[in-house]
Amino acid sequence: MRSFSRSRPRLSPFAALGRLLTGALIRFLTKPVKQYQMKFPVDVARLKRHICKGDVVLVEGNERISEIIKYLTQSSWSHAALYVGDEPLKRHADRGRKLVELYGAEAQHMLVEALAEDGVVLAPLIKYQSFNIRVCRPYNLARRDLERLLEQALAEVGHQYDLKNILDLARYFFPFTVLPRRWQREAFNLGSGEPTRVMCSSMIAALFRAIKFPVVPRVEPFDGPREGRRGLRGSLRRLLGRAQAHEPWLFRATPPTLISPRDFDLSPYFEIVKFNIVEESKFDYRRIAWADGPEVDAKAKTNGTA
Repeated sequence: MRSFSRSRPRLSPFAALGRLLTGALIRFLTKPVKQYQMKFPVDVARLKRHICKGDVVLVEGNERISEIIKYLTQSSWSHAALYVGDEPLKRHADRGRKLVELYGAEAQHMLVEALAEDGVVLAPLIKYQSFNIRVCRPYNLARRDLERLLEQALAEVGHQYDLKNILDLARYFFPFTVLPRRWQREAFNLGSGEPTRVMCSSMIAALFRAIKFPVVPRVEPFDGPREGRRGLRGSLRRLLGRAQAHEPWLFRATPPTLISPRDFDLSPYFEIVKFNIVEESKFDYRRIAWADGPEVDAKAKTNGTA
């Protein structure tokens, strides 16, 4: 009996208290705020026609944690998700069947996202039809790199959310006056330090970094040799349109844990996809019925509401 009691794992009251407090913190942070304003209705049908695999979907969230991130990053965007479409159905038969059972036809349009309460999960695109969103597309992404991006994104499903990165982000944006900016960054460069604990935007940034696609890198002049500029082989490659000259800048990647959702919006390497109204309709601003326009005023007077 004595040896048996020694082999049993000892439950730490501090660990249990920590889990309890963490759960309470998550519930508090993920509680929706009362006031949320849609800037413009999302046309889901058009969104599905325009969105492509590998696109980053930015969301203006409606939770307390969303308000914190928007305040710290001085941006409307508090959440980021990666569109993977029907890849989960193609790559994982068992997972695909479960998704179809849960979401039906919407399982053809899936996102990979990191949530504080659930970790990294798959969610249908239609989930955000009542939110303000923006679609950011990586410019000129090669098919081979897109495949790697999708494969690695699906491999992230099941990982945990890194709450410590929220504190790190707060420390980064807090106006320290004693420490230099470089020391502020290095003090919390890797968040929790655990590879299976991720934050929404840092997870996506890490996926793009793995395929060497820039988000918001540090850039400086590059004076090194440029491939394809000299010699007979370089001339032939230029003639065939296959020259691969280096960019005239040297890129240094920003640590993924310092990437916030707004960085995909600000990045010059991501296109902003306009899916809602202008591209597919014959938009004419002269036909808009303004709330304070003469037509509306006349109608109000006719109905006796003015």
